Amino acid sequence: MIRVNNTEFDETAIVKEMQYHTAKTHTEAKNKASEALIISELLKQRASVLELDGADVKIGTGNENEEVFLESLLALEVDFPKASEEDSRCYFNANPKKFMTTPLIEAKHILLDAAPDDANARSEAIELAEQLIKRLKDEPKSFSELAILHSKCPSAKTGGQLGQLGKGQTVPEFERQLFNCSLGLASSPLESRYGVHIVYLDRRVEGKVLPYEMVKERISDYLNEKVRRKAIAQYIHTLVSDADIEGFDFTVSDSPLMQ
Repeated sequence: MIRVNNTEFDETAIVKEMQYHTAKTHTEAKNKASEALIISELLKQRASVLELDGADVKIGTGNENEEVFLESLLALEVDFPKASEEDSRCYFNANPKKFMTTPLIEAKHILLDAAPDDANARSEAIELAEQLIKRLKDEPKSFSELAILHSKCPSAKTGGQLGQLGKGQTVPEFERQLFNCSLGLASSPLESRYGVHIVYLDRRVEGKVLPYEMVKERISDYLNEKVRRKAIAQYIHTLVSDADIEGFDFTVSDSPLMQ
């Protein structure tokens, strides 16, 4: 049994609420459900004191009625400071890498296919890749020929050419390695879910920092949302601190509403 001031929730209410909260364990789901019920009840009780409508609104569903109710309550109770021009510019100057154009590379590769869960095939592919890399160091002009002969990628038809690539255009595990390669032939094979890659980087165009004027609105929106979340967290913390809650050890930082 959980008691929130004068309102009680029994095991049935908690179990019913659990269906809305995914978790790795039964205990974790139960805790999330309990937190959601407590937060919802505290908000409704506060709204009742303020004579706001919303006693029947279910918190956590994300529907329009819930949004209207919460916005009305927060507008009365919480002050949301706005980010200044100085705040936005300071954030921009402190985080230049977050506001850069996507780096571009031009590369070619030879793909030796080997399933990730086939240890023998992987071992054989790596061994062959190392042999081909050794040969390419002596005969760099033979890359296209070897791609046509060995590669299992459709790019084999064009000598292994992948063309110009930006971030997000290939699988993550391959991309991370590919964009860290130096110009020229990679000295070691690269692995991905598709197999083992022999890579040659032809060209790299580094990303450039965008002008502040192009991103200032995005920065302002981000900072305002960050401040909003912090203010809401503090508001919920106040409601919890002032309430008489029995039957649950409440942790505000993990609450579903704040997420």
